[in-house]
Amino acid sequence: MRHVIDGIRYNVETFGDGFPVILLHGFTGDVSTWRPFFETWGEHSKVIAVDLIGHGKTEAPDDVERYKMLSVVDDLFLLMEKLKIAKADIVGYSMGGRLALSFAAKYPTKVRKLVLESSSPGLHSDEERKKRIEQDTRLAAFIEENGMENFVDYWENIPLFESQKELPKEVQNSIREQRLTNSIIGLSNSLIGMGTGAQPSWWQELSDLKVDTLLLTGSLDRKFCQIAERMKESLENSQWITVQGSGHAIHVENSEKFGTIVSRYLSN
Repeated sequence: MRHVIDGIRYNVETFGDGFPVILLHGFTGDVSTWRPFFETWGEHSKVIAVDLIGHGKTEAPDDVERYKMLSVVDDLFLLMEKLKIAKADIVGYSMGGRLALSFAAKYPTKVRKLVLESSSPGLHSDEERKKRIEQDTRLAAFIEENGMENFVDYWENIPLFESQKELPKEVQNSIREQRLTNSIIGLSNSLIGMGTGAQPSWWQELSDLKVDTLLLTGSLDRKFCQIAERMKESLENSQWITVQGSGHAIHVENSEKFGTIVSRYLSN
């Protein structure tokens, strides 16, 4: 179903009945990220999966300002208003997790539970942010100059996804095909607007966030395990689970375990 939010047509898929859970995919993903979990989670929750701006079947505007993290946070707020949702659980993966956390920081009363898979509150220092913005700007230019296929060739070979090389070929091909459906401008603008360096840093605000939060990391994703460990120290009502033998995308690499963990957490 399409919903126009502040002039942007958003694609949203819903399934099941119960307390609403909003699902936010990662960079280059779309709602199909979550479809394997619709049936299980739909037994206890009303599942609402959103194609983020610039991804999937949601519009990819030219105006990079529309991709800024707090602009997308406000889109999510307006979507909840449109769907008449007073409060929801939010599950986010990677970039979607950064969006989920940003939303909870700005609108804490709208969130019951947070599930953050392989995610972060942004970067600590101005220097780190500046460096990351430069890196993401270069990558955005690479996408625009070289096209989607060359970008996906590069993206699927970055160290973050090394463990996915162990996945069955048909799963790897399916991920690749989905990534290729995105638009050049959508991904380029997402990097510049919603990148880890471009977004606000929430590290200082974590101790003020009282929302029940589940942090999920894969044991092979050491960088995000370290981030989760630091986040847990600051988040008052948080749990941290590490899934052994998984990398960054636990929902792909150990989907059964991931689905069960999230289901138990949301239904308790």
